[in-house]
Amino acid sequence: MYRVITPQNETELERYFYLRWRVLREPFQRPLGSEQDEYDQVGHHRMVVNEADEAVAVGRLHFNSPEEAQIRFMAVAPEYRGEGHGVAIIYALEIAARQEGATHVVINSRDNTIGFYRKCGYDIVEEADTVNNPMAEHQLRKSFNDYNRIIYRPDWCAELQKTWQDDIPISDAMGIKIHQYTGRVFETRAQLSRNVNVHGTMFAGSIYSLGTLTCWGLLHLQLLERELEGAVVLGDGNIHYHKPVTQEPRAVARLSDVTGDFSALKEGKNARLMMKAQILDEERPVAEFTGRFVVLAKRD
Repeated sequence: MYRVITPQNETELERYFYLRWRVLREPFQRPLGSEQDEYDQVGHHRMVVNEADEAVAVGRLHFNSPEEAQIRFMAVAPEYRGEGHGVAIIYALEIAARQEGATHVVINSRDNTIGFYRKCGYDIVEEADTVNNPMAEHQLRKSFNDYNRIIYRPDWCAELQKTWQDDIPISDAMGIKIHQYTGRVFETRAQLSRNVNVHGTMFAGSIYSLGTLTCWGLLHLQLLERELEGAVVLGDGNIHYHKPVTQEPRAVARLSDVTGDFSALKEGKNARLMMKAQILDEERPVAEFTGRFVVLAKRD
């Protein structure tokens, strides 16, 4: 439904800059054109668009030095906020920064957006007085490393990976690693060499386990997002195998595919949810796991 693009033609650029102005300049009674600067000619631009190719979110990356990249002009249309589009823009811009050789990224933020950037792994390096001066900005920074290649809640993902290694030994034996989390999409990967059957393809039981653990991991992270407690268990699972896995195994679970309600946990009752994970052979879909999960409420 939504996709991240690099605006290139006249129509795309017009929509890109108009959203930037509407969100970041119009509220301060700034004229059209004030949303652009000299770095636009050399920057990396990304835009989330919907099915009608309308601009949903925008952002730009430029370089201050060969090592330092800066993200600016982050904007999400008010009617689309809270759907993860800002994370999608940050992710796309960070990929561009890493590919261009940046060692770190800086972002200037006002008080109302600091929480979002910190969830994306950024730390405050310079404070600002935004109480007495609303236009003042804090500076945040992320130094690139393997730990924070996960764009959203990298600390939670590191804790989850450790939990798998300590409490679910099969995950380590299969070489299952958390590859990415965006708040709405959770992706894991496994090592084919540790899961090969007699035909030289991925063992069916390993595919099932990868799908199960990927769904389980997304539910675990969503409990943290909602500040809820409970133990996630698999009640029933089914998998359809379409083609063999011959390359790097991947599994992707999406929050949009979850059906059910977490709210029962607030009343001390168990929550029941259905969800699925798509298994891919690199980019090719090869299997789909569907699971019925129960989140056991914490008992006093």
